[in-house]
Amino acid sequence: MRKLGPAAVLSLGLVAGCLVTSAQADPQQPIPSKQDVANAQQAVTSKQGQVRQIREQLAAANAKLQQASDAAEIAAEAYNGARYEAQQARKAATAAQQAADQAAAAQAQQRKAYAQGVVGNYQSAPELTTLAGIAKAHGIDEIQQQTSAMSESQKALNAQYGRVQAAASLATVTAQQATAAQDKAVKAESAAKTKRDAAVAAANAAQTEAESVAVQKKKLLKQLARLKHVSVAIATQRQQALEERAQERAAEKAAAEAAAKAAAEAAAQQAAQQAAAKAAQQAAAKGAKTGTLGSPGGPTPSAPTTHAPAATSAGVAAALAFARAQIGEPYVWGAAGPNSWDCSGLTMKAWQQGGIDLPHYSVAQYEQSTPISLGDLQPGDLVFWGTTDSPSSIHHVALYAGDGMIIQAPHTGADVDEVSMYSWEAPNFFARP
Repeated sequence: MRKLGPAAVLSLGLVAGCLVTSAQADPQQPIPSKQDVANAQQAVTSKQGQVRQIREQLAAANAKLQQASDAAEIAAEAYNGARYEAQQARKAATAAQQAADQAAAAQAQQRKAYAQGVVGNYQSAPELTTLAGIAKAHGIDEIQQQTSAMSESQKALNAQYGRVQAAASLATVTAQQATAAQDKAVKAESAAKTKRDAAVAAANAAQTEAESVAVQKKKLLKQLARLKHVSVAIATQRQQALEERAQERAAEKAAAEAAAKAAAEAAAQQAAQQAAAKAAQQAAAKGAKTGTLGSPGGPTPSAPTTHAPAATSAGVAAALAFARAQIGEPYVWGAAGPNSWDCSGLTMKAWQQGGIDLPHYSVAQYEQSTPISLGDLQPGDLVFWGTTDSPSSIHHVALYAGDGMIIQAPHTGADVDEVSMYSWEAPNFFARP
């Protein structure tokens, strides 16, 4: 009879509740039948299926938690954006009100000057009246002088009246602008409050989801430990190791894809530059033959590609040192230190140490920096994540540390860390402050 293989023997042992080897088998025990072996193998297969199902449920729980964290961060950056717009609107309203106040003061001044001119003109009117002037004049020259004086006085009064009207128009316009700016600021501040409430709700939902997922994972890991006949601690440790390995593989794949994309873009850019240079040479050669500098509608040389200037090494070092000093501190939406951070709050404060002021809003940080390509990344640059190809969709920012690593305030429930920029998903915007 063919001896049972190790797997079959182990299976039988598991069914019986103890490990039995062929050498230790009791000769008085009946020899297992084919059905016994099949049942044992089915039991092992069933356990493997349950283990696989639990691992799938753990992965689904992690994905659900990530989605909740992402939603919370998007809501938090939306609040930062609304708050930034409200601050800008309030500044504009203040400036508009100052302009309106100045215009009103100028109008009052012009009115006062005009009133004084009217009074003065009235008081001197008897002397400037034509008949009085002619009656008292001693000859035609004096008559002309009196008439000229009256004319000039009237012109001055008319000019002053024109200034009064202009000042009044300016005061009206600036007052309207101030009112409109004030209304806009109030609406922007109201929108910021709405976004703040949404951020609070999203953060609370993420926290609730995190607690729910933690309970679910704990139950699943207990089941996993029971199926694999190990302690819960060992099952938890192995699960964490598997998740980290999966993240590393995903990061390596994303990095490879990004590198390939960057190489393709660089090759396409080089090919375009070479084609433009060739076209320019051909146009120049044709112009030399015909005695012209090129025919109308002909190709024109493209402008040379420009790259963002690198920030000072001292500024980069200061920004990176500050960001690294915050590693381990918690993410809190809307926070910009000193002991808690959100993504744009961390990059804003880091670059303040580097001598550059950035707003507390990831979209505005991108807009106020110089866009660059992935291939141009240098330490200290900003790395952004957006949901679309439009910069307006940016909702996360991190500081590039070099060698594919970033320093970031990740999301609700996580601390500031230094990780691969592909540990989450590939970024799609890059800029240099």
